[in-house]
Amino acid sequence: MNDTLDQLPGGFLTMSKEYNILTINQPLLTMLGYTSNHQLIGQSIRTILSKSTITFFQFILYPIIAQKHRADEIHIELKSNSGNLIPALIYASDKKDGEISCVIVPSSKRVEYEKQLIQANKVAEQRLEEKNYINEQLKIALKNLEEKQEELVKVNQQNHKYRVDTQRELELAKKIQETSLTDDIANEQLQIESYYNASHELSGDIYGFYQINKSQYGVILLDVMGHGISSALITMSLEALFQRLISKGMPTDLVLKELDDHLHALFYNNEDAWHYCTAIYLFIDTERQTIEYINAGHPPALYQDSHGQQKELNTSTPPIGTFKGIDFRSTSFSYQKGSKLLLYTDGISEPLGQDKLASLLKENTTTPLTQVKQNILHSLENESNHYYKNDDQCFILIDLK
Repeated sequence: MNDTLDQLPGGFLTMSKEYNILTINQPLLTMLGYTSNHQLIGQSIRTILSKSTITFFQFILYPIIAQKHRADEIHIELKSNSGNLIPALIYASDKKDGEISCVIVPSSKRVEYEKQLIQANKVAEQRLEEKNYINEQLKIALKNLEEKQEELVKVNQQNHKYRVDTQRELELAKKIQETSLTDDIANEQLQIESYYNASHELSGDIYGFYQINKSQYGVILLDVMGHGISSALITMSLEALFQRLISKGMPTDLVLKELDDHLHALFYNNEDAWHYCTAIYLFIDTERQTIEYINAGHPPALYQDSHGQQKELNTSTPPIGTFKGIDFRSTSFSYQKGSKLLLYTDGISEPLGQDKLASLLKENTTTPLTQVKQNILHSLENESNHYYKNDDQCFILIDLK
């Protein structure tokens, strides 16, 4: 490590485009509680990030760097060697060779001062409001109390009827949403198994896989921000569009571009209703044995060849609906017969972790796809806690025969 970098008042590191740490200075090592840079060099950047920051880094920060070549004053949480969380600010920029340089500055003092200032302002505003309006509020409250009690009885009756009617409508909407999901595929070319579980009556996850012609298939998985009715309505709107585009064999980049334009059009001049959506789309040609894909802010899919060697299909652009004018560029590679693919949403990766998913796939290299699916579900049942069960869960397994 260059002596000049070790004299910096803050942390500094460089990493590869695969997120692996290449260099790290002494101040950052000290901040994280490590004694030697050899403990971290070559490790994934995920080693020193909190779980929430790992998700933010993969889906938001890294795509921003890929698009704009830098990111300034982004709040993150570091994870020390002892497991403590350290709030910090990160400044990052990439080089032409793909290496990314990051300056990291602790922000705990700043956060503390900001919290104190906000709290002081709240106390001052509260006292002023109490002083000027308490008498008036009491008079109004006493005058309206009897009227409100009568209204409350009527409202409770109306609410009960509304809850019953709403529950009935939600159950119907859930059936409609689940009916729109495509059936699993099994033929001589490939096999596809899927799993879908909404955390509430309606889900923000949606998927589809379609046989375009004799040897070509399109597979898409999306996760709309949030849960409930609004997210579900957006998924249904997107499903109608991508079904039409994929079934016609539209180019991979055009499919994502049309979905992105559709989201921007939905929320034009309506920022309060704005939603974004992570997505991954695969175009599989079984005759040529090729896969073309685009990952837009989605958790990286896992590809495993017939010998158990794995690679991640990482995100290359921000989620659709975030920035106008995104350049959607696809990546292609050849596959071997006997390879497997695993696509999933964060409701799967957060409770299990990406390393666990990779291990499950590797341990089941020759296992039938239906059994692989059951093994993943068994791990979810054993390791998921109540918090993660509040998120939609969806994954797709593909066996390339």
